[in-house]
Amino acid sequence: MPAFVYRAVDAAGAERKGVIEAASALAARRSLRDRALLPVSVEMAAGKAVSTGKTFSLARLRRPRVSARALATLTRQISTLVSSDINIEEALRLVAAQADAAAVNSLLLDVRGAILDGRSFARALADHPSVFPEFYRASVAAGEHSGRLADVLAHLADFVENRHRNQQKVQLALLYPALLGVVSMGMMVLLLIYVVPDIVKVFVSRGADLPFLTRALIALSSGAQSYGLAILLLLFIGGFFGGRWLAVPANRLRMDAFLSRTPPIARFSRQNNAARFASSLATLVQSSVPLVDALHAAAAVTPNRHIRARAQTVAMRVREGASLQAAMAEAAVFPSMLVAIVASGESSGRLGPALGRAAAELDRELEALVSTLVSLVEPAVLLLMGGMVLLMVLAILLPIINLNNLVGM
Repeated sequence: MPAFVYRAVDAAGAERKGVIEAASALAARRSLRDRALLPVSVEMAAGKAVSTGKTFSLARLRRPRVSARALATLTRQISTLVSSDINIEEALRLVAAQADAAAVNSLLLDVRGAILDGRSFARALADHPSVFPEFYRASVAAGEHSGRLADVLAHLADFVENRHRNQQKVQLALLYPALLGVVSMGMMVLLLIYVVPDIVKVFVSRGADLPFLTRALIALSSGAQSYGLAILLLLFIGGFFGGRWLAVPANRLRMDAFLSRTPPIARFSRQNNAARFASSLATLVQSSVPLVDALHAAAAVTPNRHIRARAQTVAMRVREGASLQAAMAEAAVFPSMLVAIVASGESSGRLGPALGRAAAELDRELEALVSTLVSLVEPAVLLLMGGMVLLMVLAILLPIINLNNLVGM
């Protein structure tokens, strides 16, 4: 049954808000009246308005937003309950009852309602793609198919937590260079618009022969004054249409293929995707998920669509009877170390532990690579901003020095 968010008034005139499960909006209102509540508005928890009272808010049309940390927490709670032999419908109800955020509560009740209507857990999650990404739904589907849903959910909780932790680490490391770059660029733009023109007037009134660097600065200042807003507008329009262009799957596939082949980005892209693929595949294989299903679910984890397509090809080749090592070697997108460890795991009959070791090694290499790249960003920004400021100072000082030389003569 779907979930509905309601706003009602009790017998004393106090406003009540909450979430209720019902077959329809009419049934939800009837249930509220049975509780001695007068319904003011009733709408589906997913965000589609069913009926409203006198007031209307655009916020009601928004789908629930759940942070990565909240997603990891509720995933781990559901995993714990399911592993305790509690069915998924009851687990969702219990986690929803404990949720502090109304968005999480309504989301879980809506998923539970879809399951009660006869849909699988994975298909119920598909109604909320902004909260449950493709890799999440694919892993849940594999866990349902193999009967190891609790193990898969535990892996998903670890995966979401680690991804959130790594993203926070990178964002905090890049915060200072980003602030430095923004402040420096802002200061230089202000100098070009408000300071340089006044200095130029002095040079022009003296009839001085300006050096090339100063003439270039004057041209840049004039362009910023005359066309600054137009340039900003063009950048905004270019970013908008660039985002629309990347939203087309074929264009996104071309861009991802370019990133996976162009050094030095290619090394980081392949390492990141291989680490995610190996980690997910190791957990699913060790959870007794069939290899082909595990490969499809692990492929959905890879963010690069080009590498994801190659990983899906690996699953097809394994379904046709090829060995995993041969299929991964044919894909030509995975590190040779991973292919070699897979080959040894297949030969020994211990593919799961071998994939676990490979995933741990890839994660260590990826963390070292990310730390190196992040540590290089700060000095690079400092050197770039310092060089630009130096050029601006030289462009202003050189004519002054020339004028002093002329006076001295």
